[in-house]
Amino acid sequence: MAAAKAFPAAANRYLQAMRPEQLLHTRPEGLFCPLGDFFIDPVRPVERALITHGHSDHARAGHESVLATRETLAIMKLRYGDDFAGTSQAIECGQQVAIGGAKVSFHPAGHVLGSAQIAVEAGGIRIVASGDYKRQKDATSADFEVVPCDVFITEATFGLPVFKHPDAAGEIRRLLASAAAFQERTHLVGAYALGKAQRVIRLLRDAGYDRPVFIHGALEKLCAYYQSEGIELGRLEPATLDNAEGGDFAGEIVVGPPSAFADRWARRFADPVSAFASGWMRIRQRAKQRGVELPLIISDHGDWEELTRTIRDTGAGEVWVTHGREEALVRWCEINGIAARPLNLVGYEDEGD
Repeated sequence: MAAAKAFPAAANRYLQAMRPEQLLHTRPEGLFCPLGDFFIDPVRPVERALITHGHSDHARAGHESVLATRETLAIMKLRYGDDFAGTSQAIECGQQVAIGGAKVSFHPAGHVLGSAQIAVEAGGIRIVASGDYKRQKDATSADFEVVPCDVFITEATFGLPVFKHPDAAGEIRRLLASAAAFQERTHLVGAYALGKAQRVIRLLRDAGYDRPVFIHGALEKLCAYYQSEGIELGRLEPATLDNAEGGDFAGEIVVGPPSAFADRWARRFADPVSAFASGWMRIRQRAKQRGVELPLIISDHGDWEELTRTIRDTGAGEVWVTHGREEALVRWCEINGIAARPLNLVGYEDEGD
């Protein structure tokens, strides 16, 4: 990422009169900063991309150059291979760099390992793009940092008042109570490969569970990376037939990606208790549709209270809402005297939840 060049006096006058939409606006590729000629989390290959975190709906391969935290770059390499981008550059949280006529800094988002909010500044305006974030404590990621700003771009995955996430440790206690009550059955926990799986395993360890946790092969590289970063996950074993005592994993806890539940892989387990760790498990119909017997409401996204509290905490006079339940959050902002509008960005799913 090149350092800023000197701007002529006319450009400086332009910067002083800048509106937020001139600093960041939407294009088909994603959020674009014309002063820095970069995109944030673009949905298609671009020349210059700033990436908030490693989930595939935000971090795509094929960009000419990528700026992200060291952990996010490592995760992209694990998921896409060494040539995931033409060039890449790591940035530390709290570090500020100049890109063209804009200043950029990354700040912890609390979503998954390496996740960051991106602050973009120019002409006396600061806009913070949150990416995905949560405010709950999580031993597998850095705590969310409130960044004061003029405009806050917030996700709204769980942007409805019905969503109130319980304490994650309490959900894990429910899992352990079920495992103790049904020792003849396998507890098969669906958790997304990046972030959620590692968080569930760490929560089990923090709750005192010291037996091996068996994992699907899709989790192995990411779990190993988390452990290499000093995040202790305890003894992990592959959920293969060779490791099944008696051949069926009775009495064990097995963690795998939700997509594996419909695969032949899931048929090897003893009368499995199907569990799924997601904020969507607040909606009973979702759990029923998935055939989930033990829904675990564990989310890596902020709930309604977290979203509204964060908007207040930033002190932003304007809020742009994206990828989620945009209308309700926009309405809440308006009622509370905060200008707000939806961004209507497309291409962002809920891989992490």
